[in-house]
Amino acid sequence: MWEPFRKNLIAEHRFYIEQARKRLLSQFENIGAEADRAAEEHLAKMSVRFNPNIHDGSEFYETAHDKVIEFYQLLSDMHETTRLSVIAGMFHQWDKKLRDWIVREMHHWHHGENAARSIWKAEVPEIMRLLVAFGFNVKSLPSYERLDAMRLVVNVFKHGNGRSFDELKESFPEFISNPLGGDGDCQFLFHYLDHTDMKVTDAHLDQFSEAILDFWKDVPKEIFLSEELNTPKWFEKEFQKDLG
Repeated sequence: MWEPFRKNLIAEHRFYIEQARKRLLSQFENIGAEADRAAEEHLAKMSVRFNPNIHDGSEFYETAHDKVIEFYQLLSDMHETTRLSVIAGMFHQWDKKLRDWIVREMHHWHHGENAARSIWKAEVPEIMRLLVAFGFNVKSLPSYERLDAMRLVVNVFKHGNGRSFDELKESFPEFISNPLGGDGDCQFLFHYLDHTDMKVTDAHLDQFSEAILDFWKDVPKEIFLSEELNTPKWFEKEFQKDLG
């Protein structure tokens, strides 16, 4: 990887995550205080209708309390959705930049378009297999596990229940909230959980961001292809089409 290009990829990612924190995630830093203000506004509106001869004041305060809980929960849900959207955005940015880099580097020694198109169509795990076949053992990188977890989190965010959710439960259970609360063992309940039980925190977002930075830093400056490449069948098939 050309060093100025590497530095540009890192700078772009840092800009993305810094601006996402500043312009999006920072809006949820004081949701408790905002919920309290919503309750106060609700009480102020209700006070106009208050008649001490008819109404019980405690009912008004109980309604305001319910308003706090409802408002806080709605903002919490929005915070989680925004956080997941930021994670999805940075994952897709990394994914596209990676594929684009592979295709452009491949064009130095292969000019067919079938192989290039296959890289854009392949699932991320297959792209990882291809890089290993090329001589870049991405699975040995410290960042690989977090990148794989991010892939599953993004898939569950987009598609809900399915294979990715099952794999997330199996391989990365820390992203599944414990229905019993606390740190107790909830393995026996995992069968009954669904995508709504996925829980991603700001700490996870930071880990994902660092994983992307570490990945770009660990891409070798040069990768030398061996004469006999054991590439995945899907790539070999399209590569041979180009040759034929």
